[in-house]
Amino acid sequence: MNMLNNTRDAACVEGVALTTIAAQFGTPCYVYSRAALTAAHASYQNALAGRNARICYAVKANSTLAILNVFARLGAGFDIVSGGELARVIAAGGDPAKVVFSGVGKSRAEMQQALAADIHCFNVESASELELLNTVAGEMGRRAPIALRVNPNVDPKTHPYISTGLKTSKFGVAFASARDLYHRARTLPHLDIRGIACHIGSQLLDPQPAADAASRVLELVDNLAAEGIELQHIDLGGGMGIRYRAETVLPTADYLAPLLARLAGRREMLLFEPGRSLVGNAGLLLTRVEVLKPGAEKNFAVVDAAMNDLARPALYDAFHEIVKVGAGGTASAGIAANMGTASETKTYEIVGPICESGDFLGHDRELALAEGDLLAILSAGAYGMAMSSNYNTRPRAAEVMVDGNQMHLIRRREEVAQLFALESVLP
Repeated sequence: MNMLNNTRDAACVEGVALTTIAAQFGTPCYVYSRAALTAAHASYQNALAGRNARICYAVKANSTLAILNVFARLGAGFDIVSGGELARVIAAGGDPAKVVFSGVGKSRAEMQQALAADIHCFNVESASELELLNTVAGEMGRRAPIALRVNPNVDPKTHPYISTGLKTSKFGVAFASARDLYHRARTLPHLDIRGIACHIGSQLLDPQPAADAASRVLELVDNLAAEGIELQHIDLGGGMGIRYRAETVLPTADYLAPLLARLAGRREMLLFEPGRSLVGNAGLLLTRVEVLKPGAEKNFAVVDAAMNDLARPALYDAFHEIVKVGAGGTASAGIAANMGTASETKTYEIVGPICESGDFLGHDRELALAEGDLLAILSAGAYGMAMSSNYNTRPRAAEVMVDGNQMHLIRRREEVAQLFALESVLP
């Protein structure tokens, strides 16, 4: 959960003090550890050692080019859900031949883009998509490699917004329909059946649902083989959770063990699509306290980051640990009289400056704060920058990658003029 190294003088990411990063690049600012990204990827490689398997990073978790480039250099494939993500993967040096394309609403243009790039496989999620993809591939004189994403109706025991494997979900094709759709795909002249895919949700802590889903998928794979449809790969998705607060999180090998036990002796290539578990705890959001505001019921610490920078608390009521990592000044006399000294711990609502009551980053945090203090919002590497917006015409944050004792600016902070550069007033 905590990627910080606390030295006697400073809180650091790898060998770089967060105060140094804030001084050079300002706040709010996302900070990532290359060592943490590499170690997370290695945990999957080690768990899958000796197996015919591929790790396809789920780009939606964090699509920043430098992060994609780190994984590309490590030999990873990629799981994408849009043509824009495919363009990012290619720009970052990723191999299209290791790309799987998921998503319920692929457009004709996105299909053409992916076919031209020669991706590994389309994860088809509806009968309509199957027919359209066949048509588009035929128009291009190609055969589209496909897998059906099947919906096993297994409860992943996670937040309802990130549950994707129940029969009420928009994702995948109904398990009962999958066999007939495979037989339909076999009759379509511009499709090449490659595999099968399944993904039941995100932030999964109990490995049992994923193992149960794998069992259902394997039963279908064997039934299809008996009917003459041999699959080359089995894509079992991702979704392994991370520790945000007090969750019990298994090591990667232990989480995958029950699932891999059910796959023992299989000839098919195995694909996995981890996202959050690769990047979540490799990133944090740096922010500075702007205003301490006492109240009759609650004390507010207004920081310069907001719900547009990190949407998860407002969207999911998600918890992120928030720690003080640098002192920035002394509160004014008026504030000090009401709030006490900076050394006094109080209970704060950590909120942003956006004009929404839902603009909060943390509730009921026990911290000793002064205006100007530097805070780190931890476990923000997944669905932080990727879900950020320009709400209230706020420029998006800078991003910095730490590599040992070096820091690299991997995304410049946006400027306000850039936010409306594509707009025009009426004549």
